[in-house]
Amino acid sequence: MARSKTFLAALVVLLTLPAAGAARAAECADPQTQTDMNACAAQKFEAADAALNEAWPKVLEYYRALDAELSDDLKGAEAALLEAQRTWIVFRDAHCASVGFAARGGTMEPLLVTSCKADLTRERTDQLLALLGDK
Repeated sequence: MARSKTFLAALVVLLTLPAAGAARAAECADPQTQTDMNACAAQKFEAADAALNEAWPKVLEYYRALDAELSDDLKGAEAALLEAQRTWIVFRDAHCASVGFAARGGTMEPLLVTSCKADLTRERTDQLLALLGDK
C-alpha cells in the first residue's frame, strides 16, 4: 500500500511538471516581478547558448575542412577560430559583468548581466554562422 501511495504521489508530480513549465513560459510574456524577470532572462540566455552550441560544431568542422585543403605553411584556420572563441567568451563575461555594475548589489544586477550575455551570445552565433557563408 505504501508503494502505491508513493507511486501516485510521484505520478502527480510528474503530471504537473509540464503545466509548471507552461506557466513559467507564460510568465515570460509579461514578467511582473524582479524574480520572474531574472528567471526569464536566464531562459533567454540558455536558449541563446543552446543555439551557439548548435552552430559551433558546424563552424568548427568547416574550419577544419579549410585547414585540410591548405598547405602546411597556410594552415591555422581552426586554431584561429578556437582562439577567437575562447577570447570572445572572456570578453562576453567581463563586459556583461561591467554592465551589471549599473545595479551592483541590487536585485536587478542578474537581469542586466544575463540579458547582456544573451544578447552577445545571439550576436556571436550570427557571426559564427556568417563564417559559413552559403554552406
